[in-house]
Amino acid sequence: MNERDDILQAVYEVILDRKGALPESSYTASLFHKGIDKILKKVGEEATEVIIAGKGGKREEIVYETADLLFHTLVLLGHYDIAPADVYNELRRRFGTSGHAEKASRNE
Repeated sequence: MNERDDILQAVYEVILDRKGALPESSYTASLFHKGIDKILKKVGEEATEVIIAGKGGKREEIVYETADLLFHTLVLLGHYDIAPADVYNELRRRFGTSGHAEKASRNE
């Protein structure tokens, strides 16, 4: 595991700790309390903000908004008890495979 994995895993573990907490205790707990629709709405909002930041081309904004998107994506994963390692493994599986070939394999 490298430093990138460590911080994402550390954030994910905090997210899981907040999953059963009272909604008043943290923003993350309030997202879980509001349910999957609220979590999905936040992921969508953050994805849109990444797009807008990307269009603007300002590095700091792209980094900031991408961090927000990663955080909310980790909340989504936490909702379904999907570990970041599962996503890393899927990326490893795809690594070195042509994007066209990988997509075609899903359509078989």
